[in-house]
Amino acid sequence: MAITGRAVLLAFAGLLLVLIAGSTGTWVLWAALALPALAILADLLLAASARAVTFERAGDTSVRLGETATVRLVVANPTRRRMRARVRDAWPPSAQARPRAHDVVIPAGERRLLATELTPTRRGDQQAAGVTVRSIGPLGLAARQCTHAVAWQVRALPPFHSRRHLPGKLSRLRELDGQHRALVRGQGSEFDSLREYVPGDDVRSIDWRATARRDAVVVRTWRPERDRRILLVLDTGRTSAGRVGDTPRLDHSMDAALLLAALAAKAGDRVDLLAYDRRPRARVTGTGRGTMVPVLVQAMATLEPELVEADTAGMVAEILGRTGSGRRLVVLFTDLNATALHEGLLPRLPALTARHLVLVAAVSDPRVAEMAEGRGDAQSVYAAAAAERTLLERRHVTAELRRRGVEVVDAPPERIAPALADAYLSLKAQGRL
Repeated sequence: MAITGRAVLLAFAGLLLVLIAGSTGTWVLWAALALPALAILADLLLAASARAVTFERAGDTSVRLGETATVRLVVANPTRRRMRARVRDAWPPSAQARPRAHDVVIPAGERRLLATELTPTRRGDQQAAGVTVRSIGPLGLAARQCTHAVAWQVRALPPFHSRRHLPGKLSRLRELDGQHRALVRGQGSEFDSLREYVPGDDVRSIDWRATARRDAVVVRTWRPERDRRILLVLDTGRTSAGRVGDTPRLDHSMDAALLLAALAAKAGDRVDLLAYDRRPRARVTGTGRGTMVPVLVQAMATLEPELVEADTAGMVAEILGRTGSGRRLVVLFTDLNATALHEGLLPRLPALTARHLVLVAAVSDPRVAEMAEGRGDAQSVYAAAAAERTLLERRHVTAELRRRGVEVVDAPPERIAPALADAYLSLKAQGRL
């Protein structure tokens, strides 16, 4: 049951009449209270039942973060009375549901379609909280109210902002795999064709036997092998929870991972995913050629940083257990935190680098570089000193990783995805995959 503002005004009007009349009779006061109460009771009895309403749902079940999904709700009035109601389809605050409520009139035995738009501000599953129906009486004084559980779920997916870089990277991939063949054979390249020598070609690529059979100098060209295996490893431990700008570091890493996965799929490589902190949070295994981006997006949607120190030993064991005997590219998305890496990853690198090519992708914070430039007052100088020390430690960790045979991509949020794609293409061109 609910009381409307009209009922409150009616009660105040009755009391105001008593005060204006100036009567001291008790019966006048009781009449001023009883008449509004009777009117409210009658209005409540005449209102259509809110409990009898039935519902059906339809609409979107997934949406990219920042975009809008539409969820449709069919409200049916099975009663014999005309229903004038206010219907609220409730969702969590992060779903940003609009409109907040619907005013609807449903004749007896009919249905109405209501649409709610959701613009989620957080990744993950958004669950409908319930549908509240407030059936208002014909006098507009009171209403019957009931909340119904009408299940529906909308999954907010990673936005994949780096998708805008994909055409440019695919153009470079076509150059690598199309007209411009490599002239020097790398570890992972296969023979493609012969062509005539042109000035500037590497003399080591000359095929002397083929040259002897022709009147022109002939060179070999090589094509990077396809069907290589790439394992994307997302560190979901405490360092991934740090915010770079307004976004957690994990979200920036996922965006870069999606661009790399899309590019690798076009190159004919297979992509797997592992999200790990103290235990696996997500696993995706590529079963064949073709894009894995939709599957990866679904797997990443519900990932959240865990405020625990990542178990690097368990992560490395999981990687080695999943990869079998074949060599692959392992791309580890983590932070270049000196303490965490010296105690966790560095002692276990030999086991990884002995079997796989390892690439560490880290999101740097441009705010640290800005702080390092500050000199205005004592506080700025202290902040600059701390920032310089952080940057120095980061450079030392990067140098140590590279000394141990690990490729490192360290870039700010707006550059990490294209920089990682460039590193992949460079490895592909060198035949190191």
